[in-house]
Amino acid sequence: MVERAATVDELLALGRPIVLAHTAGEDEFPASTLFAFGESAKAGVDMLDLNVLLTKDGVLIVQHDDTVDRATNGTGAVADLTYAEIAALDAAHWFTAECVCTDQPDAAYLYRGMRTGAVSAPEGYTADDFAIPTFEQLVQRFPDLPLNVEIKGSGAPAKAAADELARLLVALDRADATVISSFDDEVVAYFHTLLPDVEVSPGLAAITAWVLTRTPLPFDMRILQLPPEFGGTEVITPQLITDSTAAGYPIWVWPNERSLENLAAYTAFLEMGIVGLNINFPAQGVQAVQQYMP
Repeated sequence: MVERAATVDELLALGRPIVLAHTAGEDEFPASTLFAFGESAKAGVDMLDLNVLLTKDGVLIVQHDDTVDRATNGTGAVADLTYAEIAALDAAHWFTAECVCTDQPDAAYLYRGMRTGAVSAPEGYTADDFAIPTFEQLVQRFPDLPLNVEIKGSGAPAKAAADELARLLVALDRADATVISSFDDEVVAYFHTLLPDVEVSPGLAAITAWVLTRTPLPFDMRILQLPPEFGGTEVITPQLITDSTAAGYPIWVWPNERSLENLAAYTAFLEMGIVGLNINFPAQGVQAVQQYMP
C-alpha cells in the first residue's frame, strides 16, 4: 500500500516523488470540478492542486480563469458574478478529450449536460459535481488530502482572496496541509503575514532570482514550483536540479506543454531528479512514480 501524507511536512518527508493533480487533471477531466478531484483522488494522487478566486459576493471558489467563458456555458468575470450565478453553470460544457474548445462535434463533449441533469452523471457522482465548487466544498469532500493552492490575480482582489483563504484554512483545520502560491510575490508575502506558519511557495520574481542568480528564497520557503521552460527560456536544467537539491529546495514541475503530459515525459522528469509531478493525467503520474521507485 502506498504511504499517504496528511500534512505538508509529512509530504516532504515521504522519501519518494509525489503526484499532484493539476487543476484536478485538466486534460483528463473537466478542470477543477468535484468530479475531476474525485477521479484524481481515486487514481492515488498525493495532493490536490487548485486555484482560487473571489466571487462578487465574496465566496472563495475553485477556478483557474478570471472569467467563466472558456469552460462553462456562461460568460462574464468571476468578480462580477455572484456565487449563485456561477454555481448554476456547467463547468464541463466545453471539455473534450483533446481540448477545452468550441469547435468540436457534439459527441466530443463527454460530460456536457451532467450539470443540468439532462445527462446522467457517472456512478457515485451527482449533477453538483460538475459545477464550479467553493473552496469549502472541496475541503469538506476531501478532508485528508493536502492542497496546493494558487491565489489568482494581483493587487486588492488577490489580497481579499488571501484573507478569505486564510480564514477558511484555520476554520477547516487545513493550515498544516496546504501550500500557498501566487505568481505575484506581493500576494505571497501578504499571505505570509496572515498565517506565517503556512507553507508558501515563491512567486515569479523570487523564482527568477533563484533560477538566474541563485538568490536564496525568502520566508524559509522550501518548494520550487517550476515549468520546464518559461517565455522561451529553459528553466529546469541538470545544474538547477543539482543546486536546488543541495539547497533543500525540492522541485515540483508543472508541464506547460501538452506534449509533456504523458507517462514517458513524467518518467523522464523523475529520472532527472524532479520530486513532484503537478500534472494533467493523474493516473499516469501515479504509474510513473510506482514504476520509478525500486
